[in-house]
Amino acid sequence: MKINIAIDGPSAAGKSTIAKLLAKKLNYSHLDTGAMYRCVAYKVLNMGIQIDDEPKIIDVIKNTDIELRPDGTIYLDGQQVTNEIRTNEVSMGASDVSKLEQVRKELVHRQQEMAKSKGVIMDGRDIGTVVLKDAEVKIFLTASAEARALRRHKENLEKGLESNLEELTKEIEARDYQDSHREHSPLKKADDGIEVDTSNLSIDEVVTKIDEIIQSKLV
Repeated sequence: MKINIAIDGPSAAGKSTIAKLLAKKLNYSHLDTGAMYRCVAYKVLNMGIQIDDEPKIIDVIKNTDIELRPDGTIYLDGQQVTNEIRTNEVSMGASDVSKLEQVRKELVHRQQEMAKSKGVIMDGRDIGTVVLKDAEVKIFLTASAEARALRRHKENLEKGLESNLEELTKEIEARDYQDSHREHSPLKKADDGIEVDTSNLSIDEVVTKIDEIIQSKLV
């Protein structure tokens, strides 16, 4: 029997990394919903459309193909944009477009369709509270802003991207506030969610801890 697993949490908490490892371990599909919002922001910014022009952004989404491949690569209209959508500008743009109600409705519908067959690990900011409210396991990953900024800083350097730790910390704190105070589907732990603080845990330790939670639900 396969179930659906929701992983929520703030920016740079390690959601996608943990979800990918769990998906591989459990032979589940991983759906990175944040990447979908990043793709929309990336396309809109490149088209020169105002990031709050909801009618135009909806038109863009309806003519946009987003593909999340099993190997972790992300394709936007047939072009790989895996690294391009991870810049700070796109990150803040994704937070901006995710505040728009109709944008969320459009992408949430796509996400729910993807999860109908079960066996899905989906990560984002409103998975357990909105997208997959009936998920059998709901995890809320968190970590201090400093710990998250340091992780993102290291990731950027490994990818050859310019990175400033102090700026990253400020941007993460700003995004935390923006995501948790938006009107539609704000970032918060589901009432039946289980919080896991990753500040002082290794990736392997987090995966093991969450896998234990999942296995307890499968008994």
